[in-house]
Amino acid sequence: MKGMENMAKETVSVAACLDRYEGKKAVLLLGDDEKSVVFPAKYLPKGLDEGDWLNITIEYDAAATEAAEDEAASLLAELRRDDD
Repeated sequence: MKGMENMAKETVSVAACLDRYEGKKAVLLLGDDEKSVVFPAKYLPKGLDEGDWLNITIEYDAAATEAAEDEAASLLAELRRDDD
């Protein structure tokens, strides 16, 4: 993302409570304000019950970001060559 090059990319952790399941989705209540989010249940640990607490950590992946940017630049260059 442009303008984000010099910003620190920190790891963020948040506590979450499993509120309920809705089919293949789970409703999690995040943080102290219990913000409700819907999350694919298949990405949660097996055997969780409603009321169980989780710690969710989100981490920036520099290598994956760079690889995706490189691939996009390569595809764009290829499209530009095909236009000539």
